[in-house]
Amino acid sequence: MGNNSSLPHHDLKDIQAETQFLTGEIKELYSRFTSLDTGNKGWLCREDLLCIPELSNNLLCERIVHAIFKESENEQLNFRQFVHSMARFRRIKNSKENKLNNRIEKLRFVFRVYDLDDDNHISLGELREALHAMVGENISEEQLNNIAERTINDADLDGDKMISFDEFCASLERTEFEELMTIVFLR
Repeated sequence: MGNNSSLPHHDLKDIQAETQFLTGEIKELYSRFTSLDTGNKGWLCREDLLCIPELSNNLLCERIVHAIFKESENEQLNFRQFVHSMARFRRIKNSKENKLNNRIEKLRFVFRVYDLDDDNHISLGELREALHAMVGENISEEQLNNIAERTINDADLDGDKMISFDEFCASLERTEFEELMTIVFLR
């Protein structure tokens, strides 16, 4: 699938049905994919995704890439997997979006960004690490710990000192975080 080949028509239709991307958007994503596939391998690795400016500018870039690869259960993303991953970052255009691009799937993805050990809970340590990645040295360790502890206490409904996916969803119930999960990567 390298830089010199084109996207087969049947793949285009299948991917369009799976992701709700328009034909032109899929072709643009294919162009992006082939430009990132500098070795002409037909797949991308973590380092390739870290070269995407729209991701690399995000303070949680490495965690986002980690979550993408956790989803694929592989250390290589083919084009279809790449498009599925990028579908998570599309703006939700209507309430009948596909299975990849809806509020619950966006929540699952963000949860995986925080749940680094993949135990289906966000621990105080994982939250503290994420906060540190986002604010760096701009606040003291004590302030960072206080924010993390307060967040855990506010979201933890069952008293286990961790945030489960259901608790995570409940804590974001009244927010419109979907806009924060949108990356404009298509012209």
